[in-house]
Amino acid sequence: MTTQLFPAAVCGSLPKPAWLSETNKLWPAWLQQGDDLVAAKRDATLLWMKEQEDAGLSIIGDGEQSRQHFVHGFLEFVEGIDFEHKVKIGIRNNRYDAMVPVVTGPLRLKGRVHQNEAKLLRAHTSQKIKITMPGPMTIIDTLADNYYGDKVKLAMAFAELLNQEARALQADGVDIIQFDEPAFNVYMDDVKTWGVDALHKCIEGLSCTTAVHICYGYGIKANLDWKETLGGEWRQYEAIFPALAASKIDQISLECMNSKVPMHLIGLLKGKTVMVGVIDVASDIVETPEQVAATIGKALEFVDKDKLIPCTNCGMAPMDRGTARAKLNALAAGAELARRLYA
Repeated sequence: MTTQLFPAAVCGSLPKPAWLSETNKLWPAWLQQGDDLVAAKRDATLLWMKEQEDAGLSIIGDGEQSRQHFVHGFLEFVEGIDFEHKVKIGIRNNRYDAMVPVVTGPLRLKGRVHQNEAKLLRAHTSQKIKITMPGPMTIIDTLADNYYGDKVKLAMAFAELLNQEARALQADGVDIIQFDEPAFNVYMDDVKTWGVDALHKCIEGLSCTTAVHICYGYGIKANLDWKETLGGEWRQYEAIFPALAASKIDQISLECMNSKVPMHLIGLLKGKTVMVGVIDVASDIVETPEQVAATIGKALEFVDKDKLIPCTNCGMAPMDRGTARAKLNALAAGAELARRLYA
């Protein structure tokens, strides 16, 4: 069996249908409760699986339909966290404020976190499947700590829990486990001193493919405003890619389309599979297949063709559902065009 060139994938989240939750929001409220909510989450996951397959994607995800938020969807399954008395903090180096839960005691998993989604994926597609989880650095930047008193100790405690769930996901038949670390583009010194070590703890004992996603955030106003302050070139990747190239992580996911990231920085990831963001999640303008293929072609100057996965820049949770669907089609069509152009 030959491996497909340029296997297209989404980064992680996809918009939630209007019958499941509020729409066009990063932190939407559920519109169902109890068993109805469980059923609605399942239906939404199956819907987006079908949309991904119909578009022609090669790697299928759950679209994070069962999570209210990409970080807190994991935290809800952790003991030692108080969701009843949230506090307001600045996250991503005070880029924006958020109401977050508080760590109040020793961290333990209450049980399985993403078993339902993993088993649903595995039962309903023959394609490779991917589950995403928040990385340790991003988790500790998205809550308050009243117990551990040390950010590295707290991150390593979460890394242990992430590893527990990752091992179970592997047993469920998940092919790719991805850790989302947008905080890596904010705390670059921490990435080198303990961030990669925390990722290594997350992947201990895994034989499936492992990935880390590092971007410039969802297409929300706070992130767009931040990007305006970064100048003519965004060079955060330059500080962290050498450490990731030397890491045990298999795949690195990065933002590319319509960004000011110098393309040659991909060359710092020599030897890694690179998930190149060819779809802009901060714009409602739908890319053409030709634009997607052109971005792939530029990236091929710095990464081997058998190590390039066309992907979205980030998740698409706050996006209009129809726009997201159109962008999936463009992603798959652009990857197919690139196969014809560059094979």
